[in-house]
Amino acid sequence: MSTERTAPALQGTGRVRSALTRYRVMAWITGIGLLFVVAGMVQEYALDRGDSITRVMGPVHGLFYVLLLITTFDLGTRVRWPWSRMLLTALAGTVPFLSFYAERKNHRAVEEQLAGRPAAS
Repeated sequence: MSTERTAPALQGTGRVRSALTRYRVMAWITGIGLLFVVAGMVQEYALDRGDSITRVMGPVHGLFYVLLLITTFDLGTRVRWPWSRMLLTALAGTVPFLSFYAERKNHRAVEEQLAGRPAAS
């Protein structure tokens, strides 16, 4: 008899997959938007150029970040993530390149959970 615990397959996998797709799209859009904001800040402060894309991309990234928070919460509640994982996933949208890493790691974990295999942390 094995003592290894396996994660049960989730009910409503179609809804989970839809939530995962929405989360993945928002993670990528937010990450790309944040890279534009950082590039604009470098242009404005390091290169001392007044015209910056930050004035436009800052609020746009903010809107996308709010949508990322919503999709993270939606996905997290559907797959029963602990609050700590949802919080760390949400914070990943505030650090350049980290949203891409978090998206990949979360995608893999949800796919493993959907397949009924134990998720690697």
